[in-house]
Amino acid sequence: MEEKSHFEKFDDLSLNTSIKSFLKEIAKWANFLSIIGFIGIAFIVVFAVFFMMFGFGSSVMSSRFGGGFMGVGIAVFYLLIGLLYFMPVYYLNRFASNMKTALNTNDDRTLTDAFRYLKSHYKFIGIFTLVILGFYVLIFLFGILGAGMSLFH
Repeated sequence: MEEKSHFEKFDDLSLNTSIKSFLKEIAKWANFLSIIGFIGIAFIVVFAVFFMMFGFGSSVMSSRFGGGFMGVGIAVFYLLIGLLYFMPVYYLNRFASNMKTALNTNDDRTLTDAFRYLKSHYKFIGIFTLVILGFYVLIFLFGILGAGMSLFH
């Protein structure tokens, strides 16, 4: 009887051809989504540079919206969003790349790296989601507090 390689068997868990096929398809979609993500980041950075150079720079806009500082503020905001968005896209791209390599070469170390990047991707998304939900709760509480205070004035 032929013994399975370390790549194909982890204790009682094995990667059969169906699982490998599913992982190859997942890697293709992850690669596609990461490329779209990098393109989105490029648009965000271009938009930030545009606002830094041209946003609210005309005399009409400057007099209405507080000068060129508004354009710089918007640019910095979008650069921060682009920077924040970079990490999960990077992790997704590394997962896809390593998974393709691992499946083509039957390399268990590369497979482990692929899943480490996938874990980092989801960990980042999870923490980011919790932070955003926290902001929503704070906004809701301040909204209720503000509404309650307006009743007493």
